[in-house]
Amino acid sequence: MSSLSTKADDIARLLEDEIVAGGIAPGTVLRQEQLSERFEVSRTPVREALRRLAALGIVSFEPNRGVRVRSISAGELREAFLVRAELEALATEVATPRMTPADLDALDAAEKRFSELTAALREQSRRPEPGDSTLFVEWMQANYAFHDVIYRAADLPLVERLAKGARRTFLGSRVWSAKVEFDDLYVKNDLQHRAIREAIAAGSAQAARVVAKEHVLSSGRLIETVLEALGAQER
Repeated sequence: MSSLSTKADDIARLLEDEIVAGGIAPGTVLRQEQLSERFEVSRTPVREALRRLAALGIVSFEPNRGVRVRSISAGELREAFLVRAELEALATEVATPRMTPADLDALDAAEKRFSELTAALREQSRRPEPGDSTLFVEWMQANYAFHDVIYRAADLPLVERLAKGARRTFLGSRVWSAKVEFDDLYVKNDLQHRAIREAIAAGSAQAARVVAKEHVLSSGRLIETVLEALGAQER
């Protein structure tokens, strides 16, 4: 891989994380010259990074206006969770009998890290002052790391690619600021990760599939509820 491609990958990943965490709000125009200065690179890798984000549906190129962070609709969000639920359930079912002792150790480590960050995020959400979006990014990445162990064991490249595409939904700071409501999401995610790990360790592919599907769907239902509540407040 060339250094240009590596730089573009790094920039795209950092911008995606910030957008998901709400650090960059939907509707924000991303200017190449500002990003070049920030990352201390030429415009070429910045332009390539923005193209990659556009291919993922995270930003859009607008004539004469530059590159803008997309706002995801409620319908798109609901569809993304439905797709993720089916694909992650399938991957988990297939991965269960293929899990090696090393895979289970990796899953244990990922689950422990996620649990630690969940506790930290819940503690932060109880404070009156605005939280640090960096912690949410770390929590989100730890969530992905847990499921990535399962994807690797399942060895279903197409399913993995589609599922990871569907999970690239972002809500922005206005949703993650709904602290009290999201405490329930944090608790459920933590408990469901443990349940998935236990089902996989027990060799129960069907149970693992059911828990994995409910894990995604319950997150989707709660986020929709928060979106509806925020919409009512703004009207």
